[in-house]
Amino acid sequence: MADAHLSIGAVSARTGVAPSALRFYEDEGLIHAERAPSGQRRYAKATIRRISFIRAAQEVGLSLAEIGESLRALPDRRTPTEKDWARLSAEWRPRIDHQIALLERLRDHLDGCIGCGCLSMKVCKLVNPGDRIASHGSGPRFILDDD
Repeated sequence: MADAHLSIGAVSARTGVAPSALRFYEDEGLIHAERAPSGQRRYAKATIRRISFIRAAQEVGLSLAEIGESLRALPDRRTPTEKDWARLSAEWRPRIDHQIALLERLRDHLDGCIGCGCLSMKVCKLVNPGDRIASHGSGPRFILDDD
């Protein structure tokens, strides 16, 4: 079992995720560990990919709820195949594309009027006179709106 499975410390070192976070992920059902006779957690090597997926998804702003929902579509007790990951990737593509578009709008518009209603910049008075964009909703409309 020692060759096929990794300790929590080894998984932590390889993924950059603290052992406490790994235990949390396990409590949340995102990953699974077997127990050695001594009671220590032992993770299948394939768990590294799941953790890496979780970490990357969190870095781009996806919630653990979204991540967990997707991971539940993968097999829990066997190593996901390339086909399993391809299916998950296809399901995530629209969500990731939306996130990319949002980040691009933030990058491209943060130094100008963002439609938040503060009207503190000179350009705001030209782009959003009288805060007319407020009728589109609250918050930074030029960043949050797709159009």
